[in-house]
Amino acid sequence: MKTRKLGSTLEVSAIGLGCMSMTSAYGPAIAKSDAIALIRGAVERGVTFFDTAEVYGPYANEELVGEALAPYKGKVVIATKFGFDLDPVTAQRTGGLNSRPEHIKAVADASLKRLKIDAIDVFYQHRVDPSVPIEDVAGAVKDLINEGKVRHFGLSEAGAQTVRRAHAIQPVTAVQSEYSLWWRGPEQEILPTLEELGIGFVPFSPLGAGFLTGKIDQDTQFDSTDFRNAVPRFSPEARRANMALVGLVRDVAVLKGATPAQIALAWLLTQKPWIVPIPGTTKLHRLEENLGAASVLLTEENLAGINKAMSEIHVQGARLPEAALKMTGL
Repeated sequence: MKTRKLGSTLEVSAIGLGCMSMTSAYGPAIAKSDAIALIRGAVERGVTFFDTAEVYGPYANEELVGEALAPYKGKVVIATKFGFDLDPVTAQRTGGLNSRPEHIKAVADASLKRLKIDAIDVFYQHRVDPSVPIEDVAGAVKDLINEGKVRHFGLSEAGAQTVRRAHAIQPVTAVQSEYSLWWRGPEQEILPTLEELGIGFVPFSPLGAGFLTGKIDQDTQFDSTDFRNAVPRFSPEARRANMALVGLVRDVAVLKGATPAQIALAWLLTQKPWIVPIPGTTKLHRLEENLGAASVLLTEENLAGINKAMSEIHVQGARLPEAALKMTGL
């Protein structure tokens, strides 16, 4: 597996593994033994970058990742997140954001225990909290870095100006946001800002929450607990209209002897050398397929053709429910 650098010092595999879907969001959690085997299988195939968060589960995902990666301590990079309020009794999200410094530090201590590590490699603010100045957030993480509990600071779904303000207090190593052929919003302000400041970019949902794999159409039925049921872009009408994008990816896949998923990931990898996508999966054969994208070479001619075709496709539907969109800076 090839490697890439986030920020000035953090080297990780060119493709990471998003672990959220193993315990939440995309339907019922898979068996713990299967998830552990999948995560360890990723390590064996060269993946060194793993993404989790306290709210995935909640808590269950961090515990899973911690157990699965315990044998590889010091050989992998684990990213987790803070920023939401969780009910102390039920451990469920109350819906509120919380990035108060004292809360950030309490979350760090709890995450370290669940992950079975001495320091969090990348600690992201999960969503920007408008009630707490970003300077205070960055200052709290800076304290944690000075204490040796955190190695790198990250932001998720933050706007360009927020990134600048945070970076002035504590250098930001990585910004995580949704980015794919299905959602290219970061190209407007975020990517130029990160390039200027020397910050890495970690796209989540690089396969459009599965849509760009070509395995989903307007007739696909999701489990009742799957978050995509509430996403406007996944309404049957929007899926039907957006199949033109899937057709484009399929055409390029045929041309390159690859799969649609590999083309979608390869396209991201060609955008900038400091972009590290984190596709999620619950199946080993899909993991292997995704990792194969690192070997797919898209030429300038391929990229120009994709851009030309994309200019004629109008993607329909918001990428997130309205309430979730309000929590983003994009």
